[in-house]
Amino acid sequence: MPTAYANPDDIGHFIGGQRVRGASGRQQAVYHPASGRVARQVALASTEEVAAAVAAARSAAPAWAEMAPIRRARILNAFLQLLNQHRDTLAAMITAEHGKVFTDAQGEVARGIDIVEFACGAPQLLKGDYTDQVSAGIDNWTLRQPLGVVAGITPFNFPCMVPMWMFPLALATGNTFVLKPSERDPSPSIFMAELLQQAGLPDGVFNVVQGDKVAVDALLEHPDVRALSFVGSTPIAQYIYETGARHGKRVQALGGAKNHMVVMPDADLDQAVDALIGSAYGSAGERCMAISVAVLVGDVADRIVPRLAERARALKITDPMDLAAEMGPIVTAQARDRIEGYIALGVEEGARLVVDGRGLKVPGLEGGFYTGGTLFDHVTPAMRIYREEIFGPVLACVRVPDFAQAVELVNAHEYGNGVACFTGDGGIAREFARRIQVGMVGINVPIPVPMAWHGFGGWKRSLFGDMHAYGEEGVRFYTRQKSVMQRWPQSIGKGAEFAFPVAR
Repeated sequence: MPTAYANPDDIGHFIGGQRVRGASGRQQAVYHPASGRVARQVALASTEEVAAAVAAARSAAPAWAEMAPIRRARILNAFLQLLNQHRDTLAAMITAEHGKVFTDAQGEVARGIDIVEFACGAPQLLKGDYTDQVSAGIDNWTLRQPLGVVAGITPFNFPCMVPMWMFPLALATGNTFVLKPSERDPSPSIFMAELLQQAGLPDGVFNVVQGDKVAVDALLEHPDVRALSFVGSTPIAQYIYETGARHGKRVQALGGAKNHMVVMPDADLDQAVDALIGSAYGSAGERCMAISVAVLVGDVADRIVPRLAERARALKITDPMDLAAEMGPIVTAQARDRIEGYIALGVEEGARLVVDGRGLKVPGLEGGFYTGGTLFDHVTPAMRIYREEIFGPVLACVRVPDFAQAVELVNAHEYGNGVACFTGDGGIAREFARRIQVGMVGINVPIPVPMAWHGFGGWKRSLFGDMHAYGEEGVRFYTRQKSVMQRWPQSIGKGAEFAFPVAR
């Protein structure tokens, strides 16, 4: 069993290349979810501390933007090497403060590393277009230039990977960055800042401010923050988007999800059961791409629900540092209580509670924030447990008679983050992919998170803004296109031209 990362020191900020303890006097407990004990305290930034981080980023911005892209890429490549050396340390930090099992945390770090590898290709990504002789004696080309100071506000469930959806591309394209991570698991952000510094990143190019709504609002309102990326719940995403836009910022705000998996009667049931169990209960359901609704078509429901129940009851839920663990604790006691409140609500609404995960106690970790895997059957679209994001290990089974109603059900939901369809029919698969109104689609793939060069993002109320995260969309988000038309004096005709210019 790996040794859990233990840092007895309280967590502060990282501003201008220095660890800053925090001067606001406000702080919040950071828990070890597996045991329920307080592990450390995290400082909560004041408006003045956020301003100091933005000032450090603004001061560093001109030199960093002027640096040749290949030199920026070399620093990111050095950071990549350090990440690979310390990936298990970073994963253990995530497990200690979030509670996801260590093997899952290792996967999170690996997917973050993919983005850094992609960002190392900045010289290629920043190439513009050129047209020779667009008109008589005139050439036209485009280039992409950085925005300046940009910021990221990231969630507790991926304290390493989601920040790395943002800052590697922001830095590669010449911006400086201020990260406001979740106050529930703040240690990975400081560790990544220190690795960037070791890689040779100039002071002030990457800064971290811990905090709550005070820090968020300070970033939204600061005139020097040109763009802001966010991942979290839909109500907060909408607030971030509207407030940032009102202050003239470019905003990319990824919101909540209610991801469906449609299981057709011809699906391979072994694969479908494995997919539902892993995607619904992995990371205790605390993933924006978790499958929380199984849409069971025709007679497949009677065949699959008993198998799901058997597997849900058999989940190995224990110390998340145990390599055999399949599920760990919920991130906080409050989150656990909210999830178990939804389970009680589902019973009140009339859904059939097949497996009840409430009240789980793990031997030796009785104080931990544990909830077992929960399974509902005969859930209807009118129920809140269907409509609302629970963000926990709760799988709701909805029965529909045919494929058309399955598609209609998914398309009617307000969220459109991820979806999957399990089938052996190529025609059904093709039609599903074309007709479904969701941003990320899996065909016999339960969690269709795109690779680093494709980009991540949902539709409808799962995304506020025009551009997805990372990939080429990320490059566009963190840069502005400039068009240049040029001619030289010897090609300029005589006399003023009052007509609108056209090619000639």
